[in-house]
Amino acid sequence: DGVSASPFPPLQPAARAPARPTAYPVLMLWRDIAARIGEATGRGFAAQPPHIVGGGCINSAFRLTDGDLSWFVKTNSSELLDMFEAEGLNALLRGDAIRAPRALLTGVSNGTAFIVMEHFELGHGSSMGWRRAGRELVELHRNSANAFGWHRANTIGATPQHNGWQQDWTTFWREKRLGFQLDLAARNGHRGRLQSMGAQLLARFPVLIDHNPTPSLLHGDLWGGNIGFTRAGDPVLYDPATYYGDREAELAMTELFGGFSADFYSSYREAWPIDPGYRVRKTLYNLYHVLNHLNLFGGGYGTQAERRLGRLLAEC
Repeated sequence: DGVSASPFPPLQPAARAPARPTAYPVLMLWRDIAARIGEATGRGFAAQPPHIVGGGCINSAFRLTDGDLSWFVKTNSSELLDMFEAEGLNALLRGDAIRAPRALLTGVSNGTAFIVMEHFELGHGSSMGWRRAGRELVELHRNSANAFGWHRANTIGATPQHNGWQQDWTTFWREKRLGFQLDLAARNGHRGRLQSMGAQLLARFPVLIDHNPTPSLLHGDLWGGNIGFTRAGDPVLYDPATYYGDREAELAMTELFGGFSADFYSSYREAWPIDPGYRVRKTLYNLYHVLNHLNLFGGGYGTQAERRLGRLLAEC
Protein backbone atom coordinates (compact mmCIF):
# COMPACT_ATOMS: atom_id res chain seq x y z
CA ASP A 1 0.00 0.00 0.00
CA GLY A 2 3.03 2.30 -0.27
CA VAL A 3 3.53 2.40 3.53
CA SER A 4 4.35 -1.14 4.57
CA ALA A 5 8.05 -0.81 3.75
CA SER A 6 8.40 2.40 5.75
CA PRO A 7 10.74 2.45 8.77
CA PHE A 8 8.07 4.36 10.67
CA PRO A 9 5.68 2.65 13.10
CA PRO A 10 1.93 3.08 12.54
CA LEU A 11 0.56 6.56 13.21
CA GLN A 12 -0.14 7.02 16.89
CA PRO A 13 -3.59 8.31 17.87
CA ALA A 14 -3.94 11.75 19.36
CA ALA A 15 -3.75 11.64 23.14
CA ARG A 16 -3.95 14.32 25.76
CA ALA A 17 -1.16 14.56 28.28
CA PRO A 18 -1.91 14.43 32.00
CA ALA A 19 -2.99 17.74 33.51
CA ARG A 20 -0.12 20.02 34.47
CA PRO A 21 0.07 23.37 36.23
CA THR A 22 -1.10 26.41 34.29
CA ALA A 23 2.39 27.92 34.30
CA TYR A 24 3.65 25.14 32.05
CA PRO A 25 7.19 25.95 30.86
CA VAL A 26 7.84 25.82 27.12
CA LEU A 27 10.84 23.62 27.89
CA MET A 28 8.51 21.00 29.34
CA LEU A 29 6.42 21.01 26.16
CA TRP A 30 9.45 20.07 24.10
CA ARG A 31 10.56 17.47 26.60
CA ASP A 32 7.09 15.94 26.43
CA ILE A 33 7.11 15.88 22.61
CA ALA A 34 10.63 14.40 22.59
CA ALA A 35 9.54 11.67 25.02
CA ARG A 36 6.58 10.79 22.80
CA ILE A 37 8.87 10.64 19.77
CA GLY A 38 11.06 8.22 21.68
CA GLU A 39 8.07 6.07 22.58
CA ALA A 40 6.77 6.05 19.00
CA THR A 41 10.12 5.17 17.42
CA GLY A 42 11.39 2.82 20.11
CA ARG A 43 14.67 4.70 20.49
CA GLY A 44 15.81 7.47 22.79
CA PHE A 45 15.38 11.01 21.52
CA ALA A 46 17.25 13.64 23.56
CA ALA A 47 16.08 16.74 21.70
CA GLN A 48 18.15 19.85 21.29
CA PRO A 49 16.36 23.24 21.49
CA PRO A 50 13.91 23.51 18.57
CA HIS A 51 14.70 25.58 15.49
CA ILE A 52 11.90 27.85 14.27
CA VAL A 53 10.88 27.24 10.65
CA GLY A 54 9.24 30.15 8.83
CA GLY A 55 6.57 30.25 6.14
CA GLY A 56 3.36 29.29 7.92
CA CYS A 57 0.52 31.74 8.57
CA ILE A 58 -1.69 29.54 10.78
CA ASN A 59 0.56 27.13 12.70
CA SER A 60 3.97 27.53 14.33
CA ALA A 61 6.58 25.24 12.79
CA PHE A 62 9.86 23.87 14.13
CA ARG A 63 12.66 21.43 13.37
CA LEU A 64 13.45 19.20 16.33
CA THR A 65 16.65 17.17 16.32
CA ASP A 66 18.82 15.14 18.64
CA GLY A 67 21.83 15.62 16.36
CA ASP A 68 21.10 12.38 14.54
CA LEU A 69 17.41 12.27 13.61
CA SER A 70 15.36 15.36 12.78
CA TRP A 71 11.57 15.83 12.85
CA PHE A 72 9.29 18.56 11.61
CA VAL A 73 6.84 19.71 14.29
CA LYS A 74 3.83 22.02 13.98
CA THR A 75 1.96 23.42 16.96
CA ASN A 76 -1.28 25.29 17.61
CA SER A 77 -3.90 25.53 20.33
CA SER A 78 -5.47 22.28 21.48
CA GLU A 79 -8.91 22.89 19.92
CA LEU A 80 -7.26 22.91 16.47
CA LEU A 81 -5.78 19.42 16.76
CA ASP A 82 -8.09 18.10 14.04
CA MET A 83 -6.66 20.66 11.63
CA PHE A 84 -3.40 18.76 11.49
CA GLU A 85 -3.22 16.72 8.32
CA ALA A 86 -1.86 13.36 9.52
CA GLU A 87 -4.49 11.25 7.77
CA GLY A 88 -4.18 13.27 4.60
CA LEU A 89 -0.40 12.95 4.49
CA ASN A 90 -0.54 9.21 4.98
CA ALA A 91 -3.26 8.91 2.31
CA LEU A 92 -0.91 10.64 -0.14
CA LEU A 93 1.74 8.09 0.75
CA ARG A 94 -0.66 5.22 0.19
CA GLY A 95 -1.25 6.67 -3.26
CA ASP A 96 2.33 5.49 -3.98
CA ALA A 97 2.89 8.32 -6.44
CA ILE A 98 4.58 11.42 -5.01
CA ARG A 99 6.50 11.95 -1.80
CA ALA A 100 4.99 13.45 1.31
CA PRO A 101 6.29 13.54 4.90
CA ARG A 102 5.12 10.56 6.91
CA ALA A 103 3.22 11.64 10.02
CA LEU A 104 4.69 9.98 13.10
CA LEU A 105 2.23 11.12 15.78
CA THR A 106 -0.18 13.81 16.86
CA GLY A 107 -1.04 14.86 20.38
CA VAL A 108 -1.89 17.54 22.91
CA SER A 109 0.34 18.68 25.73
CA ASN A 110 -1.24 21.04 28.25
CA GLY A 111 -3.27 23.06 25.78
CA THR A 112 -0.87 22.82 22.84
CA ALA A 113 -1.71 20.56 19.90
CA PHE A 114 1.15 19.23 17.81
CA ILE A 115 1.99 16.97 14.91
CA VAL A 116 5.38 15.32 14.39
CA MET A 117 6.32 14.30 10.88
CA GLU A 118 9.25 13.35 8.71
CA HIS A 119 11.69 16.20 8.08
CA PHE A 120 13.17 16.93 4.65
CA GLU A 121 16.10 19.16 3.79
CA LEU A 122 14.75 21.15 0.86
CA GLY A 123 16.47 22.60 -2.18
CA HIS A 124 15.22 24.23 -5.36
CA GLY A 125 13.06 22.68 -8.04
CA SER A 126 14.85 22.14 -11.36
CA SER A 127 13.19 21.74 -14.75
CA MET A 128 13.52 17.98 -14.35
CA GLY A 129 12.09 18.15 -10.82
CA TRP A 130 9.03 20.07 -11.99
CA ARG A 131 8.48 17.59 -14.81
CA ARG A 132 8.63 14.78 -12.26
CA ALA A 133 6.11 16.64 -10.12
CA GLY A 134 3.69 16.80 -13.04
CA ARG A 135 4.01 13.10 -13.84
CA GLU A 136 3.78 12.04 -10.21
CA LEU A 137 0.72 14.20 -9.58
CA VAL A 138 -0.97 12.38 -12.47
CA GLU A 139 -0.18 9.08 -10.73
CA LEU A 140 -1.68 10.41 -7.51
CA HIS A 141 -4.82 11.48 -9.38
CA ARG A 142 -5.17 8.03 -10.91
CA ASN A 143 -6.00 6.74 -7.42
CA SER A 144 -9.78 6.71 -7.48
CA ALA A 145 -12.85 6.01 -5.34
CA ASN A 146 -16.50 5.15 -5.96
CA ALA A 147 -17.75 8.61 -4.97
CA PHE A 148 -16.63 12.17 -4.32
CA GLY A 149 -15.61 13.20 -0.82
CA TRP A 150 -13.64 11.74 2.07
CA HIS A 151 -14.42 9.55 5.06
CA ARG A 152 -14.30 12.53 7.43
CA ALA A 153 -14.37 16.29 7.52
CA ASN A 154 -11.03 18.10 7.53
CA THR A 155 -9.90 21.70 7.08
CA ILE A 156 -8.77 24.00 4.28
CA GLY A 157 -6.40 26.30 6.12
CA ALA A 158 -8.27 26.84 9.38
CA THR A 159 -11.72 26.58 7.75
CA PRO A 160 -13.81 23.42 8.17
CA GLN A 161 -14.10 21.42 4.96
CA HIS A 162 -17.09 19.07 4.76
CA ASN A 163 -16.53 15.95 2.69
CA GLY A 164 -19.60 13.71 3.00
CA TRP A 165 -19.67 11.17 0.18
CA GLN A 166 -21.65 12.21 -2.88
CA GLN A 167 -22.15 10.37 -6.18
CA ASP A 168 -22.74 13.54 -8.19
CA TRP A 169 -19.79 15.91 -8.52
CA THR A 170 -21.92 18.95 -9.39
CA THR A 171 -24.00 18.47 -6.23
CA PHE A 172 -20.85 17.95 -4.16
CA TRP A 173 -19.25 21.18 -5.41
CA ARG A 174 -22.43 23.20 -5.03
CA GLU A 175 -23.22 22.03 -1.49
CA LYS A 176 -19.92 21.06 0.13
CA ARG A 177 -17.74 23.72 -1.41
CA LEU A 178 -19.30 26.90 -2.86
CA GLY A 179 -22.55 26.79 -0.87
CA PHE A 180 -20.71 26.30 2.40
CA GLN A 181 -18.22 29.10 1.75
CA LEU A 182 -20.97 31.53 0.72
CA ASP A 183 -22.96 30.72 3.86
CA LEU A 184 -19.84 31.23 5.96
CA ALA A 185 -19.16 34.55 4.22
CA ALA A 186 -22.69 35.73 5.08
CA ARG A 187 -22.14 34.78 8.73
CA ASN A 188 -18.88 36.72 8.62
CA GLY A 189 -20.71 39.84 7.42
CA HIS A 190 -19.97 39.58 3.68
CA ARG A 191 -23.46 40.06 2.29
CA GLY A 192 -25.01 42.27 -0.39
CA ARG A 193 -23.76 41.85 -3.95
CA LEU A 194 -21.55 38.87 -3.14
CA GLN A 195 -24.51 36.90 -1.81
CA SER A 196 -26.93 37.86 -4.58
CA MET A 197 -24.41 36.88 -7.24
CA GLY A 198 -23.56 33.73 -5.33
CA ALA A 199 -27.22 32.70 -5.18
CA GLN A 200 -27.53 33.16 -8.95
CA LEU A 201 -24.46 31.03 -9.53
CA LEU A 202 -25.63 28.22 -7.25
CA ALA A 203 -28.88 28.06 -9.22
CA ARG A 204 -27.22 28.12 -12.64
CA PHE A 205 -23.68 26.78 -12.39
CA PRO A 206 -24.31 23.05 -13.12
CA VAL A 207 -24.03 23.91 -16.83
CA LEU A 208 -20.44 25.00 -16.17
CA ILE A 209 -19.33 21.50 -15.12
CA ASP A 210 -19.82 20.06 -18.58
CA HIS A 211 -17.76 16.90 -18.23
CA ASN A 212 -17.91 13.74 -16.11
CA PRO A 213 -14.85 13.65 -13.86
CA THR A 214 -13.55 10.57 -12.11
CA PRO A 215 -13.17 10.88 -8.30
CA SER A 216 -9.40 11.37 -8.04
CA LEU A 217 -7.32 11.44 -4.87
CA LEU A 218 -6.43 15.11 -4.41
CA HIS A 219 -3.97 16.94 -2.23
CA GLY A 220 -6.74 19.53 -1.95
CA ASP A 221 -4.70 22.66 -1.12
CA LEU A 222 -1.98 22.56 -3.74
CA TRP A 223 -0.40 25.97 -4.18
CA GLY A 224 3.27 26.94 -4.37
CA GLY A 225 3.74 26.99 -0.61
CA ASN A 226 2.72 23.34 -0.27
CA ILE A 227 5.18 21.77 -2.68
CA GLY A 228 8.94 21.52 -2.25
CA PHE A 229 11.92 19.60 -3.55
CA THR A 230 14.48 17.59 -1.62
CA ARG A 231 18.18 18.20 -2.13
CA ALA A 232 18.09 15.18 -4.46
CA GLY A 233 15.37 16.86 -6.54
CA ASP A 234 12.40 14.74 -5.45
CA PRO A 235 9.09 16.67 -5.33
CA VAL A 236 7.37 16.61 -1.92
CA LEU A 237 3.82 17.67 -1.01
CA TYR A 238 2.85 19.22 2.34
CA ASP A 239 -0.24 20.42 4.23
CA PRO A 240 -3.00 18.60 2.36
CA ALA A 241 -6.77 19.04 2.62
CA THR A 242 -7.34 15.63 1.11
CA TYR A 243 -10.48 14.32 -0.58
CA TYR A 244 -11.58 12.61 -3.80
CA GLY A 245 -12.67 15.10 -6.44
CA ASP A 246 -12.23 16.38 -9.98
CA ARG A 247 -8.50 16.50 -10.70
CA GLU A 248 -9.06 19.80 -12.50
CA ALA A 249 -9.91 21.39 -9.15
CA GLU A 250 -6.34 20.54 -8.10
CA LEU A 251 -4.77 21.86 -11.29
CA ALA A 252 -6.84 25.03 -11.02
CA MET A 253 -5.46 25.83 -7.59
CA THR A 254 -1.87 25.37 -8.78
CA GLU A 255 -2.53 28.36 -11.07
CA LEU A 256 -4.17 30.57 -8.43
CA PHE A 257 -1.19 32.16 -6.66
CA GLY A 258 1.44 32.66 -9.33
CA GLY A 259 1.34 29.19 -10.87
CA PHE A 260 3.86 26.39 -11.11
CA SER A 261 6.64 25.90 -13.64
CA ALA A 262 5.66 25.47 -17.31
CA ASP A 263 7.52 22.14 -17.14
CA PHE A 264 5.02 20.94 -14.55
CA TYR A 265 1.97 21.68 -16.73
CA SER A 266 3.43 20.27 -19.93
CA SER A 267 4.47 17.09 -18.13
CA TYR A 268 1.04 16.68 -16.52
CA ARG A 269 -0.83 17.20 -19.78
CA GLU A 270 1.44 14.82 -21.68
CA ALA A 271 0.58 12.09 -19.18
CA TRP A 272 -3.15 12.93 -18.87
CA PRO A 273 -4.66 15.57 -21.18
CA ILE A 274 -7.23 18.05 -19.83
CA ASP A 275 -10.83 18.03 -21.07
CA PRO A 276 -12.18 20.92 -23.18
CA GLY A 277 -13.83 23.66 -21.13
CA TYR A 278 -11.18 23.73 -18.39
CA ARG A 279 -10.73 27.53 -18.70
CA VAL A 280 -14.22 28.16 -17.29
CA ARG A 281 -14.13 25.33 -14.76
CA LYS A 282 -10.81 26.67 -13.47
CA THR A 283 -12.52 29.95 -12.52
CA LEU A 284 -15.35 28.03 -10.85
CA TYR A 285 -13.00 25.83 -8.85
CA ASN A 286 -10.73 28.67 -7.76
CA LEU A 287 -13.73 30.68 -6.57
CA TYR A 288 -13.85 28.24 -3.65
CA HIS A 289 -10.33 29.17 -2.56
CA VAL A 290 -10.89 32.91 -3.05
CA LEU A 291 -14.02 32.69 -0.87
CA ASN A 292 -12.04 30.72 1.71
CA HIS A 293 -9.37 33.44 1.78
CA LEU A 294 -12.13 36.02 2.19
CA ASN A 295 -13.44 34.10 5.19
CA LEU A 296 -9.97 33.68 6.67
CA PHE A 297 -8.39 37.05 5.94
CA GLY A 298 -11.04 39.48 4.62
CA GLY A 299 -9.55 42.39 2.70
CA GLY A 300 -9.68 42.52 -1.08
CA TYR A 301 -10.70 38.90 -1.51
CA GLY A 302 -14.35 39.99 -1.58
CA THR A 303 -13.73 42.08 -4.71
CA GLN A 304 -11.82 39.18 -6.27
CA ALA A 305 -14.71 36.83 -5.52
CA GLU A 306 -17.24 39.20 -7.09
CA ARG A 307 -15.12 39.50 -10.25
CA ARG A 308 -14.97 35.74 -10.58
CA LEU A 309 -18.70 35.45 -9.97
CA GLY A 310 -19.33 37.97 -12.73
CA ARG A 311 -17.20 36.03 -15.21
CA LEU A 312 -18.94 32.78 -14.33
CA LEU A 313 -22.46 34.24 -14.55
CA ALA A 314 -21.59 35.55 -18.01
CA GLU A 315 -20.87 31.95 -19.05
CA CYS A 316 -24.19 30.54 -17.76
